Amino acid sequence: MDEDTDSTLRAIGPRLRRLRRARGLTLTELSERTGLSVSLLSRLETGLRRPTLDALIPLARAYRVSLDRLAGMPELGDPRIHLQPRRHAAGGVVVPLTPHRAPVQVFKHVLGPRAPRLVSHEGYAWLYVLSGRLRLLLDDEEHELGVGETAEFDPVTPHWFGPAGDAVEILHIFGPRSDSPLSRVSPAERRDAAG
Repeated sequence: MDEDTDSTLRAIGPRLRRLRRARGLTLTELSERTGLSVSLLSRLETGLRRPTLDALIPLARAYRVSLDRLAGMPELGDPRIHLQPRRHAAGGVVVPLTPHRAPVQVFKHVLGPRAPRLVSHEGYAWLYVLSGRLRLLLDDEEHELGVGETAEFDPVTPHWFGPAGDAVEILHIFGPRSDSPLSRVSPAERRDAAG
């Protein structure tokens, strides 16, 4: 076992004791809440027994803390993503909703009228219409989607999307290529086909 892991495990016992005392619990009371024996709890707190997940999970529940906190893992910091909208050269705005290097990226687009220009690239694409109407070109197919409708497609297929009218607001999820075939049928098209 490496030194960092050993140090982390040694620090859990004193942390468990501090949590118990801060909550004003005796070992007997904690035993009743967790189902762990008093002797096991005592050995964990004094470092005579290495903690296992079987012991840490009920302790985390009893203390209402995460396993990361029990293990003393560093805080991740502020979970908020500070949005920085960018203007498109063709008009419109894109707002990244995930960090730039995230494996799956989510964007909010407000797209104004512009001429279609088909593009093709690797990955996976999913679109959701928030307001307006979306025009989606997939090679030689054309689709129009309204509020609440979605589309997913393999972006290797030459594609373009933009407003069917004045402007459209969408969520766009882009990620790594999927191994499963993609369905491009929206809920409205399914309703029409069943109709």
